Amino acid sequence: MAHKEKISLHRLDELLDQFPDLHILVIGDFFLDKYLIIDRKLSEISLETGLQAHQIIEIHYSPGAAGTVVSNLRALGVKVSALGVIGTDGNGYELKRTLKEKEVNIDNLIEEENRFTPAYTKPIIREENGLEHEIERMDIKNRSQLPRYTEDLLIKHLKNAIHRIDGVIIADQVQEPNCGVITDRVRKEIDDLALHHPDVIFIADSRTRIDLFQYVIIKPNAHEALLATHRHEPKKIDIDLIKKCGDELFRKNQKPVFITAASEGVLVFTQSGCRHISGISVDGSIDIVGAGDSAMAGIASALCSGAEPWEAGFVANLIASITIQQIGMTGTASREQIRQQFKKVNNQ
Repeated sequence: MAHKEKISLHRLDELLDQFPDLHILVIGDFFLDKYLIIDRKLSEISLETGLQAHQIIEIHYSPGAAGTVVSNLRALGVKVSALGVIGTDGNGYELKRTLKEKEVNIDNLIEEENRFTPAYTKPIIREENGLEHEIERMDIKNRSQLPRYTEDLLIKHLKNAIHRIDGVIIADQVQEPNCGVITDRVRKEIDDLALHHPDVIFIADSRTRIDLFQYVIIKPNAHEALLATHRHEPKKIDIDLIKKCGDELFRKNQKPVFITAASEGVLVFTQSGCRHISGISVDGSIDIVGAGDSAMAGIASALCSGAEPWEAGFVANLIASITIQQIGMTGTASREQIRQQFKKVNNQ
């Protein structure tokens, strides 16, 4: 059964008021999200190929992957440093520009001539009636392993920063082994730092390797938790099965586990067992893209502010219920929006 207890508005304010004093480092795979808005009625036929030539009328950029977590942290008022690897290309220029606009410290964003800046290019068709829909995405990722000298530099920057930050968020986005920032070697260094710096909150998100972290809080979604424990995902979310996965991950890691389960909310696993915090119902259309990243920002910020794990889960639910209502964009939530959502949900 989902947990019915909720934090008070006073307690929520105590946590939110500390966010601007926090400094969190985000290490991982920073992508550029590139949105190409195509006007259907302007389409032409190429004289050379006979194929349709889409006409782009708008281009929008935003930080993606680890950058989405950063955007959510900045919306909460948290100070952020970015640690990752990008290329010396146009996508890298735009990614740095978008991060600077959010007042993110990018001094430790490593630029490599022989690496791509990872990017998701998202063409969006604007139909004659004004409605928009995304067509096939085009991805740029590095397919070669990260060089050892780049690993050395990442580890050096992380160790130098550890004494002046409150938390570390690890965003392991690239599925190809050792081709992204969180290589086997970098992950082991993170584990060691987490073990020897218990005063710093370390929390990881990983698409395919969440079970390999040690001494680090982890935040998989339900699919990732099932994958990590070698279980097949059912057609419908089975809370009992997710609880078994969470228990297994906690026993292995002995650090809190947060499993986000879409409309079912968040399941939090600690030494005292599992607390299932129910999701918050919202009206109208929703867009769940980026909801996990917004939840991660909320969990990390709350934990760094002294929240109990279950309190951090409630904060994550509030934030996600706000961001999923922001259609076709990278949703974020401000502290004031969180307060207002709390009051709305609790009829205050």
